[in-house]
Amino acid sequence: MIGQLNDSGLKLKRIFIENQLPDKLAPLRRLAENIWWSWSHEASGLFKNIDPELFIQLNYNPVALLESLSPERIDELSKDKTFLKQLKSAEKALDAYLGEPRKVEQPAIAYFSMEYGLHISLKLYSGGLGVLAGDYLKEASDSNVNLFGIGLLYRYGYFNQGLSMNGDQIHHYPAQKFTQLPVKPVRNEDGSWLKVSVSLQGRIVQVKVWSLAIGRIQLYLLDTDFDENSWDDRALTHQLYGGDNEHRLKQEILLGIGGVRAIEAMGLEPDLFHLNEGHAGFLSLERLSNLVGQGYSYNEAVEIVRTSSLYTTHTPVPAGHDHFPEHLMREYLYNYAGELGIDWEEFMSIGRVKRDDFGEDFNMSNMSIRLSQRVNGVSELHGRVSQEMFTKLYPGYTADEVHIGYVTNSVHYPTWIANDMHELYSKVFGKDWVRDQSNKDIWRNIHKIKDGDLWEVRKQLKSRLLEYVREKLQVDMRKRGESPRTTFSVLNNINDDALVLGFARRFATYKRATLLFQNEERLKEIVNDPFRPVIFLFAGKAHPADQGGQDLIRRIIHISKQPDFAGKVIFLEDYNMEMAKLLTQGVDIWLNTPTRPLEASGTSGMKATLNGSLNFSVLDGWWAEGYRPDAGWALPLERTYEDQHLQNELDAETIYSILENDIVPTYFETDDKGISASWMNFIKQNIAEVAPDFTMKRMMDHYYERFYFPLYKEAKKMRPKNYQPAKEYAAWKAFMKDRWHGIETVNITSPDTDNHSLPVGRDFTAQITLNLNGLDPKHVGIEVLFFQRENEDKLILRNSKEFKFSSSQGNEAVYEVSLDPQLAGVYEYGFRVSPRHKLAAHRQDLNLMYWA
Repeated sequence: MIGQLNDSGLKLKRIFIENQLPDKLAPLRRLAENIWWSWSHEASGLFKNIDPELFIQLNYNPVALLESLSPERIDELSKDKTFLKQLKSAEKALDAYLGEPRKVEQPAIAYFSMEYGLHISLKLYSGGLGVLAGDYLKEASDSNVNLFGIGLLYRYGYFNQGLSMNGDQIHHYPAQKFTQLPVKPVRNEDGSWLKVSVSLQGRIVQVKVWSLAIGRIQLYLLDTDFDENSWDDRALTHQLYGGDNEHRLKQEILLGIGGVRAIEAMGLEPDLFHLNEGHAGFLSLERLSNLVGQGYSYNEAVEIVRTSSLYTTHTPVPAGHDHFPEHLMREYLYNYAGELGIDWEEFMSIGRVKRDDFGEDFNMSNMSIRLSQRVNGVSELHGRVSQEMFTKLYPGYTADEVHIGYVTNSVHYPTWIANDMHELYSKVFGKDWVRDQSNKDIWRNIHKIKDGDLWEVRKQLKSRLLEYVREKLQVDMRKRGESPRTTFSVLNNINDDALVLGFARRFATYKRATLLFQNEERLKEIVNDPFRPVIFLFAGKAHPADQGGQDLIRRIIHISKQPDFAGKVIFLEDYNMEMAKLLTQGVDIWLNTPTRPLEASGTSGMKATLNGSLNFSVLDGWWAEGYRPDAGWALPLERTYEDQHLQNELDAETIYSILENDIVPTYFETDDKGISASWMNFIKQNIAEVAPDFTMKRMMDHYYERFYFPLYKEAKKMRPKNYQPAKEYAAWKAFMKDRWHGIETVNITSPDTDNHSLPVGRDFTAQITLNLNGLDPKHVGIEVLFFQRENEDKLILRNSKEFKFSSSQGNEAVYEVSLDPQLAGVYEYGFRVSPRHKLAAHRQDLNLMYWA
């Protein structure tokens, strides 16, 4: 912690004495203070040239590098004409980048996330969710869209991983020095630091706002770690995913409620709010509170908030969604019910499946879905899984009718591509091709590159990786106290000619990191073939509270020490973004073995694909979309056994078989130049047909096409005359709810399916008369739906058609339908009645239903 110590007789205050650069070198600081440098090869190379060893020691942090420069080195650089020329060129590139006009006619978007993986020197991330968010902001800058981010500035962030000799995970939390980060205070007009406040259990917590430049856009970060707050409240922004459930609740209040208050204090006016996971869900409560405070009713405020909110879920299992018990919600957010003008039970029902289930926790995803008009998963398969998961919120609908779409995650090409590969691509892809990086026709030019040229680059990347592995193992094994003999044995067994497979990710049990070791004897045969050597590289962190994940790490360490596996099964400690680059760029095969269908998306395999590494994965997450039999290998999506242990055995045996009979022979069957033509064809097909579909540019385009633009269109419909359409829509919903339960079926004329079958090709016709209890017939719709029963609990919708309104007299309305079901077999059908309105974005917008 910074500031004055409370347990010492000393009274000290901090002062920052900044290293001053001469005018010739002043642009270095400007470059260092915009994280754009990290994906500009020219700018990053400039900083590396200042002092390569020191740059690596400082986690590639240019701000810290400039602060550490000696006066002698500064003088040398200011007289180095070559360096000054490079500096001028890099500054010119930044100026040109920043000077490009922003696209017009686009919504302003506020993007909220608990973590951002931007660079190893910024401890704002733990894993895939954060790296995805960081890549997204980088692409937002590259695409020059009107978007800014909101997050938390952590003092310690996520832990650095160490390992004991026994393989026990050790958690280190070195503090970040904010003076060595490219963050700046956001200032008020009078020059004072902009602060907002949030209330926690009746006490006021002050929050500083920082800004971080990411190319053309800004990420605003909230910070409570300063003297005006108590020690407990300062700890709110210490660790990412640290502490207990109550601590998580307080952090999410800070992110959501504090984030909205920061936006207002800065005078920003976003059109849309994008919630990247449920952590940010409380932002909607704060927006509701503000609107009610301006005179809107609660129901009117809900319509305004919903039509400008997008919620992205990343979690494929119910247990992974944050939820808080009622007593904690009451302690921290009781006042919001009063501010919104609703009773406590209705407030809690926002986050519950059933309003009257008083034992149910408040679920952040339930709230986020209810207060967002649009919802998406992060792959096609995950979208379907999410529909299944949240069908419970919409009884009467089947999963495939639930209004959850998807945008498959992707990766930021400039961040993750090896420069060697980029230079090779650019020889045949054309000038400025990266602007059109999702265009497959461009990537298919890879076939113009000679196998030998591509193979040489791939060999260089693997050689660089294995050199890094040797250096890191030597340092880490010495630190752990391993004997020199053991270290020598491991290093000596690392074979540069081996087929190298990589497995690096968060060590959660469902990712099955140790699946490979189901049959150790068979694995020994694979890795110890003297003519076809194989190496498996592992890396990843388990959450400090996840003992199961830590046990997986411990087991891999134990196996790696066995003589038959020394230097052939290797665990690299302290997985981070820089290691991830080397691994995804350098391995031959990227291995992924999650329990299906628990991988929402995954992005590490995409990074490997960009660099010509091939994937061998379960058909889950993104690989269910990306897999091609001529561009990688796969384990089937379908389960064979309900018993997970039996499924693990089968999957492991399948992996061994594919390795022995397909992957290893393909790699090692080479010509007289040492090149496998079959392997090179796999690489080229992988690059040409898979890579372009998983660039962040494609993902950004899909968010605009599928969600931002449609949502913006709906939001604008609500705005005229001080949100008069939203007021009318809220009043209409209230009227529909009041009258709905009075709807009655007067008459149904339909085929006698109890006694007669419907011949194939004959139309199904029906007429229904309803008593609408005073409702307008145009606001009531009827569908006929044909279902196929898969089992006692699941129906699959096979066909449907809307009835046409025919006539009305008094309260009674007549609807008719005729259709060819185009089906054969046994089905179940029904007539579903639900509301209709031109402002309804989807059928679940007003979740009322009646079965005629």
